Amino acid sequence: MSNRSKLVGINHVALEVADLEAALAFYGSIFDFKLRGRVPGMAFIDMGDQFIALAEGRVDGPDRGRHFGLVVDDGDRVRAALDAAGVEMFRGRGINFRDPWGNYIQVVDYRDVQFTKTPEVLRGMGLNGIGKRERALAELREKGLV
Repeated sequence: MSNRSKLVGINHVALEVADLEAALAFYGSIFDFKLRGRVPGMAFIDMGDQFIALAEGRVDGPDRGRHFGLVVDDGDRVRAALDAAGVEMFRGRGINFRDPWGNYIQVVDYRDVQFTKTPEVLRGMGLNGIGKRERALAELREKGLV
């Protein structure tokens, strides 16, 4: 038994953007989401039991390797929305793009990855019935998580 705390998950990720209203419009054109809340200079995008914090103040150039991954219910719809918005996607695992402020985002389909939400959280998000594809189930079984 370790005397160190185990990582359990991610509560939220904070992204810096130059313009909060433009960021909400951009992300709203790609993803279906609800706002969890707002404070001056910040907005919080709800993801069930997690969230993304958008914070005004981005001054750095585009991210190269530093990125974060989002899990969605349908990767094909994200790809279509990015295409319709004229957002350039680039190679890599999943769907990779940069937002207008240079944040590097990787999107993966829930059905294809080990990441798992409880049935209660999925139901609350309107995603009851979404399952995993065999490859993801095999990875979960290998770790004793199914």
